[in-house]
Amino acid sequence: MTMANKTTHRITISLNFPKKEADFLLFATNVTTKMTNNPSFPNPTPSLASINAAIAELHSAQVTATSRAKGATTVRDEKRTVVVGLLQQARGYVQGVADAAPENAASIIESAGFAVRKAPTRAARTFEARQGAVSGTAKLVAVSAGKRASYEWQYSTDGGKTWILAPATLQAKTGVTGLASGSTVVFRYRAVLKGGEGDWSQTVALLVK
Repeated sequence: MTMANKTTHRITISLNFPKKEADFLLFATNVTTKMTNNPSFPNPTPSLASINAAIAELHSAQVTATSRAKGATTVRDEKRTVVVGLLQQARGYVQGVADAAPENAASIIESAGFAVRKAPTRAARTFEARQGAVSGTAKLVAVSAGKRASYEWQYSTDGGKTWILAPATLQAKTGVTGLASGSTVVFRYRAVLKGGEGDWSQTVALLVK
């Protein structure tokens, strides 16, 4: 019996604005340029015209701010806040379009000038054998096969030539006692579901203390 675990990852937008004003203006302008006449976005919200107008006002305020005129920096920051708010609204619109076509979500997002958020990297869960709390014991932790699964455990003291059955459990973990200190013990397990037993797992070895 083969057991599979399939997960669906939602593709989302990463909206990390550039800190430098010049780079921020380029980013904002690139978004409106790429969304203009883009068939994926027939009715952008907010309108591209409103975003472009806000970008133009920010550019003008930035030029004034470089002259160090009194109050110019405050005005520039206010104009930037307006553009940021509009871009956040645009992100929501683009994300909605991407969610409606998950198979093309990444390309839709990138076609709007936004970046795709990287999926978090998670270490794959594996079958582990750890030293127990006291000498001559081992703690085994397996990959869960679901709420209704039970687990059979075996261990070998001769490198896998012969196997000793340990008590079955309803959880994907167990403890094994009575092991010889200083010996190398090999462990394996298999999940048991309504349809029958799964295959035995790959083995893991532990030097017992």
